[in-house]
Amino acid sequence: MLDKKNHQKIKQFVLTKIKDLPDNIKSILETTDLDSLVMNPLMYRPPWELLWANIAKDNVCVAGDALHPMTPDIGQGGCSAMEDGVILARCLGEAMKAKNMKGETEDENESYRRIEDGLKKYAGSRKWRSIDLITTSYTVGFIQQSRGKWMTLFRDKFMSSFLSWLRVKKSHFNCGRLSHE
Repeated sequence: MLDKKNHQKIKQFVLTKIKDLPDNIKSILETTDLDSLVMNPLMYRPPWELLWANIAKDNVCVAGDALHPMTPDIGQGGCSAMEDGVILARCLGEAMKAKNMKGETEDENESYRRIEDGLKKYAGSRKWRSIDLITTSYTVGFIQQSRGKWMTLFRDKFMSSFLSWLRVKKSHFNCGRLSHE
């Protein structure tokens, strides 16, 4: 638990970062009770960890930040979580629909296997997209936050249009359609 002194430091730190924003926005933080402030560092998970990770095991899978935690540098955290939801729903829907096509009664083990297969399909389709997003987010953040003279020149003169294009490219992901049958 942070004491009042640390809360005040957090508030002052944030106020210095938003000094150029309009007064009505700054006033929100200025009038916020110190006990309401919380500061947590951004966490970084190397994307190569996903190469060997089990995204789905048995009848459980991970999605959202549990699958692809990333810094906010490309603005895709929430979007990729929604992609997860659509793709997970489609994979599970297809697995459940497979039962109806057989027209037979099935035991619990067969249902469990179909769900497990649907989750494996979801995991396979999300692994590389997640690695791509984590890597891109980290790289863009590293370039944007670098303070060296040469890196600043490189970023401002050569990389700015590429970084903008890269952000837009990452936002144009087609996760397919959900069947409404």
